[in-house]
Amino acid sequence: MKLNALMVRYIVDDVDAAIAFYKENLGFHVTAQSGPYFAILTQENMQLVLSPRKGPGGGSQPMPDGRTPEPGGWNRIIVRTDDLDGEVVTLKKAGVLFRNEIVAGPGGRQILLEDPSGNLVELFEPAPDSEK
Repeated sequence: MKLNALMVRYIVDDVDAAIAFYKENLGFHVTAQSGPYFAILTQENMQLVLSPRKGPGGGSQPMPDGRTPEPGGWNRIIVRTDDLDGEVVTLKKAGVLFRNEIVAGPGGRQILLEDPSGNLVELFEPAPDSEK
């Protein structure tokens, strides 16, 4: 297994549920898994590391001040799409939870969805002229 120089780690409530979500809804595939304690998912050149709140791995360990890792928040990965409207329809039919409706800005359109643990994923469709 080749590890990318840059990866994103998400703390999740259930590694297997998160794997199923990212595979079925966003096209990731499993690169590595260590039971319920760790997984690496890949899509193109992105590696997503999944760790549970508690477990033997370093990503699950409490901080010196006692804080423990937890899912959620507002940081997010961005998954690009060329058909935002179609993706949203498909994901809503699959029961995926969205935090908002599609919004537009100068760079394109986006919407925020949550994985089963509440971690954010931004689906982003660039504006037609943004790639020139």
